[in-house]
Amino acid sequence: MKLSDFKYNLPKNIIAKSPVSPRDKAKLMVLNRPTGEIENKIFSDIVDYINKGDVIVVNKTKVMQARLFGKKERTNAKIEVFVLRELNKEENIWDVIVDPARKVRIGNRIYFNDKLWCEVIDNTTSRGRTVRFNEDAGDIFKAIEKIGHTPLPPYIKRDTLPKDKEDYQTIFAEVDGSVAAPTAALHFTNSLIKKIEKKGAKIVPVILHIGLGTFRPVEVEDLTKHKMDSEYFEVPEDTAHVINKALKDKKNIFVVGTSTCRALESSVTAEGFSKPNSGWTDKFIFPQYDFKITKKLITNFHQPESTLLMLVAAFADYDFIMKAYKKAFKEGYRFLSYGDAMLLL
Repeated sequence: MKLSDFKYNLPKNIIAKSPVSPRDKAKLMVLNRPTGEIENKIFSDIVDYINKGDVIVVNKTKVMQARLFGKKERTNAKIEVFVLRELNKEENIWDVIVDPARKVRIGNRIYFNDKLWCEVIDNTTSRGRTVRFNEDAGDIFKAIEKIGHTPLPPYIKRDTLPKDKEDYQTIFAEVDGSVAAPTAALHFTNSLIKKIEKKGAKIVPVILHIGLGTFRPVEVEDLTKHKMDSEYFEVPEDTAHVINKALKDKKNIFVVGTSTCRALESSVTAEGFSKPNSGWTDKFIFPQYDFKITKKLITNFHQPESTLLMLVAAFADYDFIMKAYKKAFKEGYRFLSYGDAMLLL
């Protein structure tokens, strides 16, 4: 398939700027792949599709408060530093994006407060920099959490609100490292989790730290030539064990979100089972991909020409997905990160 196959007109008025409350009252479109049936539900209804012995796999990555605002030494010029990922824990070295980039050169220091500053040690791209935070700053993740701002997706055209810090974080979030939320999991609430567990299903975690590549446009018509950004992932041994037992017992594996799906599909044995693993993945899933672990997929409604939409179209029939998106337009579904959800059976 080609990039242009995934182009559609996304009206701005259906892009959600905030989540519904409570979260599990978002709309849920259920796509039954074997029958071709489409149903309109509420997200809390998802418990009706889950049975004893099924496994729900979630991404326990935590969104960092990645937007830092500081001042350049001597000139006091205002600089935004968007932290991307930690490169070296011992030396406090990080990848970041700076704005305005023309003012930030190697050797410059940027001060955020009297306890935290960074020095630019390398240029990586036109806006990308490698920086070293000061040695006495302590835990950089904690420092960022304290003074940073929520990195809302670039298509949400409003100022960050205090409640975004909680809204743009899943209830599974534990491990710092993402600059975007695994948004399919934003719909889960603690009360819904209790109902799922009461049915005898198990919830297990993986990690995939989501980078800005999730928003980066695909720029080649031939999808085989697209290169994904590398992202760190982990499939714990306990998670792989639970998944593999369920696969052997012919139970369903509900995968929550495209990031979770990519983590699982990045570590598969030759026999088609989940393999405990950690490292970096640039796995790009698009039609026609043969899924090994993912049996059911929970996801949101995605941007046109995005790698996320391509993964969903690979999991279901492309025409079926396009039909569902047209239905979503007509029936008032909310799109993108804070929007409604889809369950692919």
